Amino acid sequence: MIDNYSYNLVERLSFLRYGGTDDELRAANILLDEIRALGGEGHLEEFRIPACELKKYSARIIAPYEKELEVMAYGRSGTLPQGGVDLKLYYAERGLPEDYLGMEDLSDTAVILNELTYDAYKLLCQKKAAAFITISNKHWDNNNTHDLIYRPLRSPMIDNGKIPGFMIWASDATDLVRDGASMIHLELEAEETERTSRNVVATIPGTEIQDESVVITAHYDSVLIGTGAWDNATGSATIMYIYRHFLQHRPRRTLHFVWCGTEEQGLLGSKAYVEQHPEQIEKEIKFCFNFDMCGTVLGPNLVFVTGGDDLRHLAEQFCREYGMSADIKQIVHSSDSAPFCDKGIPALGLSRGSKTCEIHTRNDIIFPLSAAQLQKDGDFAAAFIGRVANSRIIPVPMGMPEVMKENLKKYFLRDKTTIAQDEEKKAKAAEEKK
Repeated sequence: MIDNYSYNLVERLSFLRYGGTDDELRAANILLDEIRALGGEGHLEEFRIPACELKKYSARIIAPYEKELEVMAYGRSGTLPQGGVDLKLYYAERGLPEDYLGMEDLSDTAVILNELTYDAYKLLCQKKAAAFITISNKHWDNNNTHDLIYRPLRSPMIDNGKIPGFMIWASDATDLVRDGASMIHLELEAEETERTSRNVVATIPGTEIQDESVVITAHYDSVLIGTGAWDNATGSATIMYIYRHFLQHRPRRTLHFVWCGTEEQGLLGSKAYVEQHPEQIEKEIKFCFNFDMCGTVLGPNLVFVTGGDDLRHLAEQFCREYGMSADIKQIVHSSDSAPFCDKGIPALGLSRGSKTCEIHTRNDIIFPLSAAQLQKDGDFAAAFIGRVANSRIIPVPMGMPEVMKENLKKYFLRDKTTIAQDEEKKAKAAEEKK
């Protein structure tokens, strides 16, 4: 018999839940009420997040022809003088230093990039670019089928400085590069603020081993388009299914369940949890399971291994024992497990992929999901978590191999300067604690 529990919770969570908004709080309270309805105890943990309200933004080609462009501005990327500015246009195909031979000062130029990477943005800051423009979607996409989605610049980039940013359709980018557009008029007015986001937290104490624990995470926020059914109402519902299971079958080790807020803006909820629970992170939590996108009818099972070969072997062996086929990838999972891994906690991301579905678009709806598959995902995860939480000794040691440490450093966009700043902040916090 199919258990519709997870699917029904996905339906209840399928609405815009952007981090720091009233709708995200509404979703948090749905989860909190569900924890209590199951007979558990939970609470909200607040944290502050940066926010930006776009007041006005536009883009128009002014030479050698005129054309108004549909555009979206990047949040937290600064502002332009009132009334806008006229700038030269330059297309940097790779965004690397060789694209700018002989160009040391870009203060009168808007640079078009195929992809906004940390290194490309840092280089633009060094060359004092007046603005940047990124290319969105494919040349056949338009506002009838897709959307230019608001995105804020993340803190590691902003640490290099602020450059007003815009995104345009690939079709418009093709036109202006092909037709030799040389000047553009850009406007951007914005106000930066702060908002409150929240993690939803519940704990099931271990029956025997309470000084070691496993953390189970999933983010419940969404982007500003679509319903966020797959990404990540499914992960949130799956760990609630697991929570329900372990309320009835308490494990030897303590389980911490964290429904993370504001993941879509840079893993801000999981980062906040790590910062707010230093004792847990340093002494207690030995393993992390993360859930980001489950339950699709079509698609492979995915296991993201962030740790060493012993963790990969554990995942391979358990999948064989359980009889589940899975694509096992030994990488940094771009989700809420990463901040835990950055502290040396090994993690497995359990997910389900699909080439027929889209996230971060208006097409992220409940249709391609299945109650039966969500139940399968939840049962497999509960069995795997039970294996780890009930083992006499945690199956893999703490720590990350050197190659994974390097990958985590790259993932969090940390260069030598940023690392030095992190160390300085840690030292200052330790001094204040004394």
